[in-house]
Amino acid sequence: MEGRKLENFACLYIVRGEPYRSGTCVNLSEVETLVGRISNQLTPDLAFTNAFISREHFVIRKEQDKAVLYDLGSRHGTEINGVLLTPHTPYTLNNFDIIKLSKGMTVIHFSYMFAEQTLEIEPLSITRDLEIPELPLTIHWERRECVVEGKRILMSEKEYLLIRVLHENANRLVPLEEIKSTVWPERSTGAEGFSDVTLDELNALVYRVRKKYGKATFLISAVRGSGYMLETELKSS
Repeated sequence: MEGRKLENFACLYIVRGEPYRSGTCVNLSEVETLVGRISNQLTPDLAFTNAFISREHFVIRKEQDKAVLYDLGSRHGTEINGVLLTPHTPYTLNNFDIIKLSKGMTVIHFSYMFAEQTLEIEPLSITRDLEIPELPLTIHWERRECVVEGKRILMSEKEYLLIRVLHENANRLVPLEEIKSTVWPERSTGAEGFSDVTLDELNALVYRVRKKYGKATFLISAVRGSGYMLETELKSS
């Protein structure tokens, strides 16, 4: 019976995080689950490829019928609901907790309900509500559409990637090269490792987003020669 209890104990949903597809569910069927970056020396139970994630980043242990997370002294830390954890200190997970790694590039949704019960939950929507309730619109990431004043607007691939990377780093400057590599992952990099996307291409995409969704919908500020920032603190309706 104990094995059956562990099988349906809890699960993690990958909201975003390479190499997994959004919505991937990982059941916590073991007493201990290691999360980290895959390497030649180690393959964690949940293995990501992002360089900002440590090889042994955090572990979730089943302790007295609760899931308890320990950051293992990771280089860039582990955030739960926006709070940076103290390394090697237990944190008892709760339903709908949002775990962030790699500066928000990797996001995981925790649930005590096993997979069959939670497949209809939209973790991206939950994350959106926690992160930017100020935005006067609804973003359906899984359908790649925005609803602005009741009007549904479909995102193109590049619009989606741009809005997503700015949204994930709301109120923080996103460097030009980070935007280029995220929005144009198919483009080659030069000898110095930088994308060959031109500044004119990026500026044209930002212009299209502002025009299509309305300047008051996404307050995208440019810092000349440095990057862009999506401002949300002043949004109200």
